[in-house]
Amino acid sequence: MLELPIWFEVGSLVVLTLILIADLLLVLKRPHVPSIKESTLWVVFYVVLALIFAGLMYFFAGGEFAGQFLAGWLTEYSLSIDNLFVFVIIMAKFAVPRKLQQEVLMVGIIIALVLRGIFILLGASLIENFSWIFYIFGAWLVWTAIQQVRGHEDDEEKDTFIVRILRRRVSITDEYDGVKLRTVIDGKRFFTPMLIVFIAIGTTDLLFALDSIPAIFGITQSPFIVFTANVFALMGLRQLYFLLGGLLERLEYLKYGIAFILAFIGVKLVFHAMHVNELPFINGGEPIEWAPEISTWMSLGVILAAMAVATVASLVKARHDAKSRGHKLMDEVPHFTEDSRSDGH
Repeated sequence: MLELPIWFEVGSLVVLTLILIADLLLVLKRPHVPSIKESTLWVVFYVVLALIFAGLMYFFAGGEFAGQFLAGWLTEYSLSIDNLFVFVIIMAKFAVPRKLQQEVLMVGIIIALVLRGIFILLGASLIENFSWIFYIFGAWLVWTAIQQVRGHEDDEEKDTFIVRILRRRVSITDEYDGVKLRTVIDGKRFFTPMLIVFIAIGTTDLLFALDSIPAIFGITQSPFIVFTANVFALMGLRQLYFLLGGLLERLEYLKYGIAFILAFIGVKLVFHAMHVNELPFINGGEPIEWAPEISTWMSLGVILAAMAVATVASLVKARHDAKSRGHKLMDEVPHFTEDSRSDGH
């Protein structure tokens, strides 16, 4: 089995941590609504960084590990974009001021990294001790894919329920006080709506961690690759949120592309579980020889194709719909950067 040099793993984690800290400090030092140009440059920077990392992995450990990282990164990136849809709903529902959205997104990304780190450790431990866990992971991903196609119509009801419980238990103001969770009004201490926003985002991150970690373990069983793929997928997510803006709502078929990827990886996991089967009530506890092992590079090709087809189909439909209304697509897309001056920046 190929192994990465320990100095490469440690060095990579140190560098990634420093980059994340620098990004966090930039947000805290200068809260603002990034322009399209600024957002584009940051997104390109993080994508290029991920590709350089894949190149280094190819140089130090060979094509198999590099392919696993690329396939894992693209899977996590597609799931992270799906996460953005929910962030848009949360931001709109709780009327988060645009100049505070960067801080909120950064907190959401940090929560996501912590939760995914915990799930990665748990997942790696389960896989090491129980090979049959792949059956459960595979079934879970197929079920998640079905739910993805069915949609998230009940999300708003859940959020409303959480808000109702919070308002019943604690005193919450109607106004924000920066990113503070608590504020003082007339000598009395109150929670701000930011508490609800952070709880909503944290809950969302937890649900996405439950989907994304089994998905990437279907591509690689290296905890290092799993974690770094997640880090690279989440880095630049904040800037991507502002870059895509209202275009996110026009990517109508993206959820089907993501559902297809989840179902594909779910089936791949079940095949792998069959290939290494140890359950006594399945084939007498013996491996099922006819079960195919889907290669990393085939997985990468399927993931790329699914995302490309879903994105192109969404844009074609969005352009057609806009044209039928006598407009161009980009003229109809409300962008977060349009009203940046109204926030005082």
